[in-house]
Amino acid sequence: MSDHTSDTPHDDDDAPQGRTAYDWIGGDAPVRALVDRFYDLMEFEPAYEALRAVHPPDLQPARDKLHWFLSGWLGGPNLYIERFGHPRLRARHMPYPIGIKERDQWLACMQQAMADTGVDPDLQQRLAQAFFQTADWMRNKGAI
Repeated sequence: MSDHTSDTPHDDDDAPQGRTAYDWIGGDAPVRALVDRFYDLMEFEPAYEALRAVHPPDLQPARDKLHWFLSGWLGGPNLYIERFGHPRLRARHMPYPIGIKERDQWLACMQQAMADTGVDPDLQQRLAQAFFQTADWMRNKGAI
């Protein structure tokens, strides 16, 4: 089975001028800002308490890894693969209990982070669909 890393938005022929999602979002600095907003929300917003609970106390390594992963996933530099090889997302997330609640909080937190950082609404919609497919694949507890 696939780990759904091929369900990426970077091959989007409908993007403005055929750009990658990475280009559309604005490159590295906006990707980093998105990731930082995502983790700030997770850390401080009670609505994301279950999501925060499955993360270690120090979020910096997770911030870096998500930034590196999203860079390549969006069609930019493959920073994660250069450091760690294939993402193997499901296998790497297996130690963490991820159910529907955690999936939905992850998606809501990312949606809020995209809105807060000014990601284009059309891109938000496309990313939300791709994020859902990947986040749903990460579930490993409850009704799988």
